[in-house]
Amino acid sequence: MRVFVTGAAGFIGSHLCERLARRGDDVTGLDNFDGFYPRAVKERNLAEVRTGSPRFRFVEGDIRRPEDLQAAFAAARPELVVHLAALAGVRPSIADPARYADVNVTGTAQVLGACQSNGVARLAFASSSSVYGLDSEVPFRESDPCLRPLSPYAATKRAGELLTFAAHHLTGIGVTSLRFFTVYGPRQRPDLAIHKFTRLVSGGHPVDLFGDGTTSRDYTWIDDIVDGCAAAVDQLAGDSSPAYRTYNLGGSQTTTLRQLVQLIGRALGREPEIVWRPEQPGDMKRTLADVTAAGRDLGYRPRVPIDEGIGRFVAWYRRANP
Repeated sequence: MRVFVTGAAGFIGSHLCERLARRGDDVTGLDNFDGFYPRAVKERNLAEVRTGSPRFRFVEGDIRRPEDLQAAFAAARPELVVHLAALAGVRPSIADPARYADVNVTGTAQVLGACQSNGVARLAFASSSSVYGLDSEVPFRESDPCLRPLSPYAATKRAGELLTFAAHHLTGIGVTSLRFFTVYGPRQRPDLAIHKFTRLVSGGHPVDLFGDGTTSRDYTWIDDIVDGCAAAVDQLAGDSSPAYRTYNLGGSQTTTLRQLVQLIGRALGREPEIVWRPEQPGDMKRTLADVTAAGRDLGYRPRVPIDEGIGRFVAWYRRANP
């Protein structure tokens, strides 16, 4: 397949591009090196993708700019698009909701428009477990209406799902929305919890935890997420007629915030110093993926439990920060 990946220099995007290119797909990646975190981090991600991946090419550009998308589509001539580019994070979205709407909603609309104008009939869209909201029952299932998001970020991801459904209905594009559950692993963004906690504990610094430590997340190792993404690409490629599908991709187990920091401390051989802070607005109490549908349709099976994954992450962190 000729595959076009937005957000290719990011954490998940770089891993997916690497997987697709190494298995033989022709992959073109797009990224605008948004200043949310340092460009050098994304440049290192791309350097790793390019190593041993001659089928990968990169184009710098912004999904909000039709001219950038048109140039990238002309270079890639894609048969399928994986749309990963987005601003992520609950708390930053509360501070700047307009920017999140611009990138995540307007940007998605522009990608859909580029697909239509370039005759691309298959799209995988990166959604989030955050779309499950105030009244969602645990474990989260794809049949949930997702009507009460808790943050602007969550609302923009749900808006993206609705935009892709409208495009499917109006243009016939085949779409698979993938709801990612708290992904971690090598190349994880430095501001995300596991990376940040590892950096702080490793350096002997206190860790700020919000709430009482009982909130829990379904943490998912990056290779498990990439397995699900690659399977969704293959499913889309094999479709004889366009369909609209939604799948949870998660680890299907929960870990409390307190347990997470303890696991990181154990892997580092250090006792974490915890500073308790008030609960933050927008945070969900618990996330847990029902992955029955992804298992049935995509053969998805999360393989890396959290204790093993934290050990792997800490080993990577030490190699990357000698």
